[in-house]
Amino acid sequence: MSKYENWVPVFSTGTDYEADMVRDRLDDAGLPAVVLTKRDHAFNLNVGDLANVIVLVPPENVDEAREVMQQRLTDEELEKAAMSADPNAPDAHTPEEQSRLDSGHDRVDFSAPDDQS
Repeated sequence: MSKYENWVPVFSTGTDYEADMVRDRLDDAGLPAVVLTKRDHAFNLNVGDLANVIVLVPPENVDEAREVMQQRLTDEELEKAAMSADPNAPDAHTPEEQSRLDSGHDRVDFSAPDDQS
């Protein structure tokens, strides 16, 4: 059973990058959020049911997440944030944490199985 089974969708889009931006904004606000993608990357579809990318949060964070997503940043706030960003800053998450954030699931190992011969 997935630990995200009871989480609630708060955002839906047809593109991964939009969902990632929403998830990152919620993460910056201290709210747990994951991206669940149903997008068919093999055919690069970005419309219809084969392109659904959803941001999920725990049920107790739904109202706060929606409030955060309603907040609009001014051009000045966006420029200030962009100009103050440190391009040499360390990553905010370890590769394992980023994998969980990106996939919404625990880390998946796609390496080849050990050779048993």
